[in-house]
Amino acid sequence: MGNKKKFKEYTVDRDISWMYFNKRLLQEAEKKDLPLLERLSFLGLYSNNLDEFYRVRMASLGKVAAADNVSSKERKKALRAIEAINILNLEYANRYNAAEQEILSALEGEGIRLLREDQLNREQQEFLTDFYNSNLNGAITPVWLNEVKDISTMEDNKIYLVVKVKEYDRKSKYALVRLPDETFGRFIRIPASEGFENVMYLDDVIRFCLPLIFIGFNDCEYEAWAFKFTKDAELDMENDADYGIIEKISQGVEGRKDGDPTRVIYDREMPRKLKDKIIKKLKIDLLETEVASGRYQNHRDLTDFPDCGRKDLKYPKWKQVTKPEFVSPESLLDAVRRKDRFIHMPFQSFDGYLRLLREAALGSEVSEIKTTLYRLAKDSKVVKALICAARNGKKVTAVIELMASFDEESNIKWAKKMQEAGIKVIYGVDGLKVHSKLLFLKSKKGDIACIGSGNFHEKNAKRYTDYLMMTGRKSITKDVENVFNFIEKPYTQVKFNQLLVSPNAMKDRILRMLDKEIEAAKKGQEAWVKIKLNNLTEEDVVNKLYEASSAGVKVDLLVRSCCAVIPGIEGISDNMHVVGIIDRFLEHPRILIFCNGGKPKFFFGSADWMPRNLLNRVEVMAPVYDEDMKEDLLRSVEWGLKDTMNGRAVDGAGGDPIQEGDPFRSQEELHKFYLKQAGVKD
Repeated sequence: MGNKKKFKEYTVDRDISWMYFNKRLLQEAEKKDLPLLERLSFLGLYSNNLDEFYRVRMASLGKVAAADNVSSKERKKALRAIEAINILNLEYANRYNAAEQEILSALEGEGIRLLREDQLNREQQEFLTDFYNSNLNGAITPVWLNEVKDISTMEDNKIYLVVKVKEYDRKSKYALVRLPDETFGRFIRIPASEGFENVMYLDDVIRFCLPLIFIGFNDCEYEAWAFKFTKDAELDMENDADYGIIEKISQGVEGRKDGDPTRVIYDREMPRKLKDKIIKKLKIDLLETEVASGRYQNHRDLTDFPDCGRKDLKYPKWKQVTKPEFVSPESLLDAVRRKDRFIHMPFQSFDGYLRLLREAALGSEVSEIKTTLYRLAKDSKVVKALICAARNGKKVTAVIELMASFDEESNIKWAKKMQEAGIKVIYGVDGLKVHSKLLFLKSKKGDIACIGSGNFHEKNAKRYTDYLMMTGRKSITKDVENVFNFIEKPYTQVKFNQLLVSPNAMKDRILRMLDKEIEAAKKGQEAWVKIKLNNLTEEDVVNKLYEASSAGVKVDLLVRSCCAVIPGIEGISDNMHVVGIIDRFLEHPRILIFCNGGKPKFFFGSADWMPRNLLNRVEVMAPVYDEDMKEDLLRSVEWGLKDTMNGRAVDGAGGDPIQEGDPFRSQEELHKFYLKQAGVKD
């Protein structure tokens, strides 16, 4: 107990740590040696992350701070966090604005510029008039502000223009216009001029078109200011036993429309009285946040800024490698039974997994397919393969997680399509989110299992770094089958011999393996751990890592996002080294490597070290026995730890670029390695 109390003094609040992570995205946008359009994209990612953070985490903190049924201690803690986050947000916003201006100026130097509605020549004006008549006419439906009683009932996370309409010799009127960016995109290319490729924000296109939108009003002057607001996006579902799970989720998603606003961002040039009127009609609580910003909101759209044909202003394209076993005419199922196979995406192609599914769907040896699905691509080839299997007489079961944040509606759509095709659909486990990435194939020749660290999602497989393992090892396939048995009959006692499974015993087994390293260190023996995670916040695991470091265990951590530990504290974490990588691909695998007395144990899978993953989700970490995959996992972790170009020192205070050592970029080196291994020229 004494150690726990001591270690708790040296932890970083989860939400503060998340802000530090988002700052690292901002640092990428500030890099002058990065391609300009990629720098813009990082600004978009930063903005999008911040929106989701305010919709979920800040909304939760606001509820705690305003609640009557929580302790004074918890309320004060939430208020302190809100205050600290808002201070960081203001600091980062200033850096963001400076970076945006610098990048846009540099783009102009490259012959690409943003024009406003008052900077157009005659050809461009005629182009936009035609664009309005052909496209925008009818897609824009202004509403008079005085007729709107409660703006918060409108859709959040969208851009609104509040338009001042001043008719000659009459009192000004104000209207709300929502940008139809989901239909037309946020950026419109217009005719080139003066040697520049020209782009306009849709906001400014609409500003130009205001006389056409309000046609029939005589001799008007127009002004327009943008604002956006975000609502509490936590799902609030009625606990009604007579209500089906789909109805509950659908009701919860629908209920988001009635969530309380958590933040409003507005053009600082908006007249104060008008701004106050907007705030009043939004019913923003004192605990929530209002932010004065620039002319444009929703900077997440910068990820889709048109390249105007300038591919040189983006990352050079990296070829994916397809491993030989996935293009061989031999049965892939037989190949997997002989030897474990793996894919390290996006360096290696996800198509190998699709081939396995297709072979299982068509071949006579596979009688049953079971899989978990958390997020799915828009036109999912994975689902198409499962439907193909069902139509070919296979017994197919899909466990689809309807509570995947912001993908609930999409998952409900896919669930219904699969049911229509005869697939048995299980909607997760009541009270436990199913986050594991599993496939089980029942076969006459021997069962096969696939375990992944990322979703079975073709688009993500090109953007996220993830591992996927295929195995025919009976001890593992039996455990995977038992995970599905547990999902179908939750809270039954199931023992897993090979897999680490939460909420069953994953946490306990992790703590025991750390204890073994601590024992070895105390005896003067070799003791180390190498861990790669997205998030590290679970209190008992954090305390155990501090205990390990204090005992002399060498603790190397790659943590992308939230990280509660602070390395370098004398006597507590001076044997701890923590790095976070932000690069062109989103770092996503969870990899655990324990020294284990000189006979290293390897695990990988879906679980971060957070309370939700270890206690409130169905997660799986699988042991790795194949020597080739062990070597690959170790390489991935060790190269990440020595990344001096895109690694950040996770130090409990925001993390700065690593200055020491020769230039080394782990993702680039891995890409080169896999090309060379496959004999492919870049």
